Amino acid sequence: MQRITFNFLLAMEAVFANRLRAFLTGLGILFGVAAVIAMLAIGSGARQSILERMKLIGTNNIVIKSVVLDENAELQKASGGTGSNSNAKSGERNKRPWSPGLTLEDLRAISNVLPQVENISPEIVLPVTLIHAGKLEKGRCVGVTNAFFELNRLQLSQGGFFHPLQLEGGRPICIIGKNIQTRFFPNESPIGQKIKAGNTWLTIVGVLEKRRASRESLQNMGIRDYNDDVYVPVTTALLRFKNRARVTKADLQRDFFFDDEAQKKDKNYHQLDQMVVRVSDSQYLRAAADVIARLLKRRHHGVLDFEIEVPELLLEEQQKTQETFNLVLAAIAGISLLVGGIGIMNIMLASVLERIKEIGVRRSLGATQQDIIQQFLFEAVFISLLGGLLGIALGAMSAKVITTSFQIPAIVSGWSVVLSFGVAAAVGLIFGIFPARKAARQDPIKALRVE
Repeated sequence: MQRITFNFLLAMEAVFANRLRAFLTGLGILFGVAAVIAMLAIGSGARQSILERMKLIGTNNIVIKSVVLDENAELQKASGGTGSNSNAKSGERNKRPWSPGLTLEDLRAISNVLPQVENISPEIVLPVTLIHAGKLEKGRCVGVTNAFFELNRLQLSQGGFFHPLQLEGGRPICIIGKNIQTRFFPNESPIGQKIKAGNTWLTIVGVLEKRRASRESLQNMGIRDYNDDVYVPVTTALLRFKNRARVTKADLQRDFFFDDEAQKKDKNYHQLDQMVVRVSDSQYLRAAADVIARLLKRRHHGVLDFEIEVPELLLEEQQKTQETFNLVLAAIAGISLLVGGIGIMNIMLASVLERIKEIGVRRSLGATQQDIIQQFLFEAVFISLLGGLLGIALGAMSAKVITTSFQIPAIVSGWSVVLSFGVAAAVGLIFGIFPARKAARQDPIKALRVE
């Protein structure tokens, strides 16, 4: 142990005697380790972001969204794209395919046809004015069933969910988001109190727990902020607010007086804005989405006025793309480390040639080949570790700069620091062995003669 300590102290003396050369030698390791740290931080951040999005959308879900088609485009398509717009309106109106839109009947049909359906939730989103105690704000009233809260993993902080009996008959009840409670009921319990949504007074039966998620994540996934909504039973939304699938006298009058589609106030004929279907196993996602698409196309008479998304599959593709990107970054970082290791070996070989006489003196005073190997190996490993430590600091700062400047999530984990430090030590050890062995094999007699 005394010999090893002595060899280590000699190595440190040699390194500090040539501080500038040692620092320049370690630059390759420094930038290589920094690249590894930054790469792993970006990969960890992307993985965490994808997991958060998975929590927001749930697993094994299929999202079916309504699409309001432009009637002029449909008429031109039906007429083969020929003739004037007026001729298409007059001659092809009766030939235009008619679609009932996305309805509760579609929901029941999907449930009956697909045995793999575990749960299904309709959604009707209606913009309303919310009023309570003289305070007025714009908001959204969302018609749902209890399946909505289950699929989106929403929990209650107060009250309860809708009772099965309350889901029928258009009961004037609601569950509010946490932000609604904060704005309208800051110092009191809202349970049992009333809030006016549009022209309807609703009794509050529950308050959702606050869903903590960044607005950027919600926007990227096309998800509403559940904290800002008022939720009513879907039958209440249809009976007391608006049923877009029901043709009224006002609709007929608007169609009669306004022939120009651009002047019509409301073209949305879908009873539901979207449905979320959960299947029992992820292996059924693609097949279930295909069956749902064919079923809805048949029920809508060939009109594709809906979109089907499988968020989990989209996120998997995004994750694969991110992993490919990480592999490219890893390759670049690996090349940097390789160049750094070659730099260490090159400088150590030059150092051996410069210090041949020193080696001869040590050998003549009783140092063994093992002592010489240890000395030069300690120098290479120390330079590599020093570059690794500085690289870890630079990588952590780079990750912070990337997160702040480019809004890209980057998380520096403990295992990435340990991995980078280990890689730096291994590079110094591997690329320091050859110069150390070459130094140890010098003939001491010839070495003493070198001037």
